Amino acid sequence: MEELEKTNEVTNAVVKPVNKNFDDEKINTSKYISTDYDEDEFQTMLKLYEKTFSVIKENEVVKGKIVAIHGEDVLIDIGSKSDGRVSINEFANPEELLVGNEIDVFLEKIEDKEGQLVLSKKKADSIKMWDRIVDAQKYGTIVKGKCLRRIKGGFVVDLSGLTAFLPGSQIDTKPIRDYDEYVGKVLEFKVIKINNQIENIIVSHKVLIEESMAGQREELLKTIKKGMVLKATVKAITDFGVFVDLGGLDGLIHITDL
Repeated sequence: MEELEKTNEVTNAVVKPVNKNFDDEKINTSKYISTDYDEDEFQTMLKLYEKTFSVIKENEVVKGKIVAIHGEDVLIDIGSKSDGRVSINEFANPEELLVGNEIDVFLEKIEDKEGQLVLSKKKADSIKMWDRIVDAQKYGTIVKGKCLRRIKGGFVVDLSGLTAFLPGSQIDTKPIRDYDEYVGKVLEFKVIKINNQIENIIVSHKVLIEESMAGQREELLKTIKKGMVLKATVKAITDFGVFVDLGGLDGLIHITDL
């Protein structure tokens, strides 16, 4: 005991008692708040301020606004702490390249090695187009595409950035003599099959022709009469005659009438 008292005399240490009621005490935040606001008003203002920041996640399509165009780069504001850059080559529609325009972009990374946002307009367009394709198959709506090139069994078709397959049997109701004449053509299609796992799309132009011919057939059957003179297109030639198309209705001209 004497040794302890001597030690205290040397160090002049002041030992304060522990406040047992510390956990029950409330921290007064009013000293940090401007005298213009009370605590409730401050908390309300703080929540409003926090809402000005967008909650963004990687690998999602987000809304952005074009804030500037510098050479080959387009600066996009998505509500983050910094703007992202998208190559001007990713804009298929030049009319979108206007400062102030709102566009959809795909957020690949919130920060790369340089602390920059990594955005893609092309990926956002592909995702949106895929959703359109799924809806087109579901509801039977028509999509437009361009026949890019011939491959074995049909054509590769571009559907606004997505690649689809057009089988040779789904081009027309008539036999195709020259497949090369379809390369570069823009046609209307119906989506007849989708494989989500491998993102495979199969389209048909023939289905649209058949639907159109069905309507024409109904009208023709209502008006056609024996003895009428009609124009026809030769569909096929056989040993016993010629098959013709009467505008939605097939007919046969026997070889004895030729």
